[in-house]
Amino acid sequence: MPNELLLILSLIFTFSAVIAAFYIFHEQGLFLWTTIATIAANIEALIVVDAFGMEMTLGNILFASTFLVTDILSELYGKKAAQKAVYLGIVTSVFFIPISCSWLLYTPNKNDWAMPSIRTIFSNTPRLMLVGIVVYVVVQLFDVWIYHKWWEFTTKKFGDSRKYLWLRNNGSTMLSQLLNTVLFTLGAFFGVYSFQTLISIMVSSYIIFVVTSLADTPFVYLARYIYNKRFQS
Repeated sequence: MPNELLLILSLIFTFSAVIAAFYIFHEQGLFLWTTIATIAANIEALIVVDAFGMEMTLGNILFASTFLVTDILSELYGKKAAQKAVYLGIVTSVFFIPISCSWLLYTPNKNDWAMPSIRTIFSNTPRLMLVGIVVYVVVQLFDVWIYHKWWEFTTKKFGDSRKYLWLRNNGSTMLSQLLNTVLFTLGAFFGVYSFQTLISIMVSSYIIFVVTSLADTPFVYLARYIYNKRFQS
């Protein structure tokens, strides 16, 4: 199956999974998704693929889903709920680093076949996770802050706090993802790949983030619809 098709299917599945978690578990489902995406995205980011004529790392869609989560929480439950999701992501990373590092301390049995692969993957995880924590804190808190600044602007400008959800959603996410792209790529991969590859990864990652930012807007509207019909009726 082509990488391009896999990425499109991954985006649809991932954003739909966020809505499913919200539909089934309400606010707690969004917190649950944050912990899942935080761990999986940092591991998936180790994989570099070619798609749409660009060189890119995986993990971008899962990272984008965390912005979808904070935007839904900001819209429906307020700034404190969105910040709570950010803090849960931080705690998840802090606990996962020593857990994954501890696996590498064991002496494998002579019949073991998994340790070489585990060592290859998770020997790089501490750097990715540490960079991920720092970038996650900065970017996600910025995203929550700028989302509410956009909300104040649209409410003041148009006199309706419900209108122009698409503007505050895309305005906050695109700015946050630009910051995320630069900080995470340099922090995670500087010295690992050539400067040309780093630029390629940043450009491709941000293009993906622009696409995912636009793609997540219907899901934010859907979450608000579910909230009004299912939880407020």
